[in-house]
Amino acid sequence: MNASHWLLVLFWIIYYVLHSVLAATSVKLFFNKIFGKLFRFYRLGYSIFVTITLIILLKYQYSFFSPTLIDVPLLKYFSMALLVVPGAWIMFISVKKYFLLLSGIRSVYQASPKAELKVNGIHRFVRHPLYSGTILFVWGLFFVFPMLNNWIAVLLLTGYVLIGIGFEEKKLIREFGKQYENYKSKIPALIPKITLRK
Repeated sequence: MNASHWLLVLFWIIYYVLHSVLAATSVKLFFNKIFGKLFRFYRLGYSIFVTITLIILLKYQYSFFSPTLIDVPLLKYFSMALLVVPGAWIMFISVKKYFLLLSGIRSVYQASPKAELKVNGIHRFVRHPLYSGTILFVWGLFFVFPMLNNWIAVLLLTGYVLIGIGFEEKKLIREFGKQYENYKSKIPALIPKITLRK
């Protein structure tokens, strides 16, 4: 790894730290006091900020030479079929379900969207389908484009998701209480249970 790769590691860490800090409840309460009624647009502003910084970061990631780590052409086809396509499909379903809420667009026409625990649809199999799909998709892309810069990004994203789930679950328990605890006890976080019918 050269200096550019170490900088990439640092930039991804900074990105994830900012992502988490700005999504933290205490930070939201702080900005709520400052912005008052305009706080309803916080989620939209957050989404725009996260998207712009992600584009800048990805532009840097591909601005320098990065060596190929794996050279197995057949692996690319298996990866596309088993990881990229299923991951993209799961991500699409999840984003479609939550796009207006997660993006903050709903705040434009609805002052305070009511929080609702989703346990139907794809949530019958995993508690965090968007994370499941994202991990499948990015690891699949890594095996299609197995360069060092992509490996760095995928490792850090996976670590961030696994750590972030813990914090998110605590937030969901505070918000939904026993309802979420019961759901959590029955449904796995990322990998669906495989049950064989007799």
